[in-house]
Amino acid sequence: MPQQPARGTRLFTVTADTLVAVDFGPRTKRRPPGPYGRLFARPGTRAFTLANLLARLPMGMFSVSAVVMIAGTRGSYALAGAVTATGLAATALVAPWTARLVDRYGQARVAVPATLVAALGSLALLLCVRYDAPAWTLFAAYAATATTPNTGGMSRARWAHLLDGDPDALHTANSFEQAADELCFMLGPVLAAFLCGAFFPEAGTLVGVVLLVTGVLAFAAQRSTEPPPSGRTTTGATTTTPPAPSPLRSPGMPPLLAVCLALGAVFGSTEVVTIAFADAQGHRTAAGVVLALQAGGSCAAGLLYGRVRFAGAAEDRYPWCVAAMTALLVLPLLAASLTGSLLLLSAALLAAGMATAPTMITNMTLVQRRTPDGRLNEGMTLAVTALLGGIACGSAAGGWAVEHLTPTAGYGVPVTAAAVALLIALAWPGIRTAAA
Repeated sequence: MPQQPARGTRLFTVTADTLVAVDFGPRTKRRPPGPYGRLFARPGTRAFTLANLLARLPMGMFSVSAVVMIAGTRGSYALAGAVTATGLAATALVAPWTARLVDRYGQARVAVPATLVAALGSLALLLCVRYDAPAWTLFAAYAATATTPNTGGMSRARWAHLLDGDPDALHTANSFEQAADELCFMLGPVLAAFLCGAFFPEAGTLVGVVLLVTGVLAFAAQRSTEPPPSGRTTTGATTTTPPAPSPLRSPGMPPLLAVCLALGAVFGSTEVVTIAFADAQGHRTAAGVVLALQAGGSCAAGLLYGRVRFAGAAEDRYPWCVAAMTALLVLPLLAASLTGSLLLLSAALLAAGMATAPTMITNMTLVQRRTPDGRLNEGMTLAVTALLGGIACGSAAGGWAVEHLTPTAGYGVPVTAAAVALLIALAWPGIRTAAA
């Protein structure tokens, strides 16, 4: 008895004047990969991304761990806040210099020793707290952590190197990186609080150090995707080209950094005011969940934003992104003032967070375009430094509003900061002029 051919194969029969093809089953078609699938299909991208995420997660852990550790053993939130503020100020001063060295001499050559110095600073803080050292040693130890390299900036620099000439793919990569930032700063504080509460006060700092060092070492080991240092050619020979000018001198960069400062004030004030509002409602422990919802909304919006292909220039989209962020930030103010419901406030913050990632993605895209060749890490770090400075100012302004007015009125601070960012984006011509 003749055997039937397998399903999906073709049987060809020849007659005197024709060739007949008989199909015994449909052929399966492979679904084309999406933008993120195409992005991570490039050799080496998954390895450096996973390592970088491991190194980036502690960025959301260290400040919370330090506050819990110091306040829990010394009984002073004022001391804990002063120590973390000192570390933030030191980072704002040191980080651009570290990034400049990374650009000049290479990521692996600079990031590894800089990370080890920062890790020693964190371990020194842990020991000083553990063995009741004088208060000034806490400030000195935490200031040493300022050498921590901007891991997110180094990852973005790799994408810019690998995707040079492909703006659509770079848009997807920047969207992924912003979503990764939101995810790390959403999970980091939760993980730190759990470790410090479930084990011992120093556990969050200790685990953060291990993750940071392990992640940076694994990231630095991925040499195939590392951009060449600005001081050397791709063949390793020393160049004679003078160094590129500072990113601060690039047209349009100062207003972008000013917007970053205002956006940082949005983030810092929202965090403080939300904690105070939840505390006033008798649910202080729920503040972390509420803020995580805001970060989660931003993370989801960032991933969705990366799948969209825009016809216009990023300069044209930027004011609209900032305007949408400003408008959506009115929702938490209305929810807090009209209802006083923490549940409705959570929904309002979730919606408001969905404008954060698109705004930051577009902002970082413009910063990249205006940063001179060979100084991308420094340009990215200047933007992050401006954000950190804004967070510090926003935290202070939000705290003042909560203390002298009400937690509900405090939600006017992030709206005001976002409105200032919008005015800068609309009024400064350098932002709306496409980079050469």
